[in-house]
Amino acid sequence: MARPSVRAIAGSVRQGQSAVDVTTAALARADTYARIQPQAWITRLANEAVLDQARRVDARLAAGEDLPLAGVPFAIKDNIDAAGMPTTVACPAFSHEPAESATVVQRLQGAGAVLLGKTNLDQFATGLVGTRSPYGIPGCVFDRSYVSGGSSAGSAVLVGAGVVAFALGTDTAGSGRVPAAFNGLTGFKPSRGRWSTRGVVPACRTLDCVSVFTSDAADAALVDDVLAAFDAGDPYSRQSPGDAPPWPATVRVGVARPGQLAWFGDVESEQLFAAAMERLRLAGAVTVEIDIAPLLAVAQLLYSGPWVAERLAAIEPLMRSNPGAVHPVVRGIIQGGYGVTGAEVFRGQYALQQHLRNTAALWQQIDALALPTTPTIYRISELLAEPVALNSNLGYYTNFVNLLDMSAISVPAGYRGNGTGFGASFIGPAWADRALLELAARYEAAGAMTPLPPLDLDTRAAGHKVALAVVGAHLSGMPLHWQLSARGARLVRATHTAPLYRLYAMADQKPPKPALVHVGPGGHGIAVEVYELDVAAFGSFVDEVPAPLAIGTVTLADGTAVSGFVAEPRALDGARDISALGGWRAFIDQASRG
Repeated sequence: MARPSVRAIAGSVRQGQSAVDVTTAALARADTYARIQPQAWITRLANEAVLDQARRVDARLAAGEDLPLAGVPFAIKDNIDAAGMPTTVACPAFSHEPAESATVVQRLQGAGAVLLGKTNLDQFATGLVGTRSPYGIPGCVFDRSYVSGGSSAGSAVLVGAGVVAFALGTDTAGSGRVPAAFNGLTGFKPSRGRWSTRGVVPACRTLDCVSVFTSDAADAALVDDVLAAFDAGDPYSRQSPGDAPPWPATVRVGVARPGQLAWFGDVESEQLFAAAMERLRLAGAVTVEIDIAPLLAVAQLLYSGPWVAERLAAIEPLMRSNPGAVHPVVRGIIQGGYGVTGAEVFRGQYALQQHLRNTAALWQQIDALALPTTPTIYRISELLAEPVALNSNLGYYTNFVNLLDMSAISVPAGYRGNGTGFGASFIGPAWADRALLELAARYEAAGAMTPLPPLDLDTRAAGHKVALAVVGAHLSGMPLHWQLSARGARLVRATHTAPLYRLYAMADQKPPKPALVHVGPGGHGIAVEVYELDVAAFGSFVDEVPAPLAIGTVTLADGTAVSGFVAEPRALDGARDISALGGWRAFIDQASRG
């Protein structure tokens, strides 16, 4: 499977290929994969808005501008602002539309990159799994019964599936590295403050980093060329002291002492990491055994210490006014911040400062540290059954990095027998970013990369969910909603159709039901709810849909196509046109008032 390359696309467009042609192809890929994992997205820009960006890129190149990312399609995690698009952080009750784009988005578009939309995430960027979102659960691109990793789940999936050439995530405890590993990607987490976080909804503001998913280290380096700059408007942006010089050919890489690495029963991951370390030695590295126990101890501060209060600070008004709007697992984690005292915050700061001093001595012994990105992977069903403990296992080797002011990159290091990706991480001190990127490139060049397993493109595959738009009596709180809830349907989002439809109240229906009819331009956007069902549940649901209704394809406001209720012509006999009300719920409310 060939994934689009940032360098190849930018080079081709700069040499004369039309950015519009590149974008058209990306939109086609997005439409194709949206039929498989629509839940990778939260909001897609309308196709015409995306093509308009590409047309501007072509015009800017024709005018002589130098655009290092000319025509490169990308996506952003939906905790990063983009003007004209809602920022939800996977919480509809938190949704707001920013007046301007985040600094990183402005810089990417200024460099010629073309934004397609915003991706799904663990709500409020709290999780490493991708299972904590009301917009659905993205699965690993190679086997969708396994987690995609999170919190930057949708971003990793869309790059892993080859829809976009790169995508932005964020990384507080591993959210830009764990999903990279599972989906066979490079996940680069720069030094804190290297890339601006202005316009990013914080998880832990003092620790957060914007990160990037790419196919290889050179693509990540090109994105870093554009984004590494001081932002005076971001209080947490830092002036770079200058990039550390590339490490010597015999770079010293720290590895754990024998017996210190935990694998949680995953023998395949252990074998893959051993092979990755051999490859690293072929790349010229000299491995030095170190004690990693102090590093692992730091990780406890993030969720068991006072930093959970920083997560609460980011969303405290919502937690107090509408706690039910927060995903129950996320709510259970963040509400722990209420019990953190000021004294505990300072004690945590003192402990961290000592850890930082100890770590400074570590960099006298080694240039970089090599660890597994994650010790294992889990099925979605396993994470839903044990959401906190298994999530913690996935962050075993990532949680300490931002606390200790380190830079890191996760690189593909092979695939398990089930096809899911395994990653190795190279970790360095702050501002070792370019040296890490070069080390990752050396690692890539040290031998033939393991071929990517085939993508899971079967819509009938285990764990696949079908998106279904409902418009009337099956809406939440309506008389037939039980037919969905009894099948374990999960609400993905409340939205509207594209303005291509009319809605009619059918005559003589018990309970009352509407008919949604496609009329083309000049129609209305009609309120719908989109649910996810297992394939078998969807089949049994369709089998019970009575004429003159049927299940067909409905186009949503963001241009995506999902299964949904449609109607035969006879449904309009004696029916009343209620399109102007905008939806069935408004009609029922009006009728109840007489």
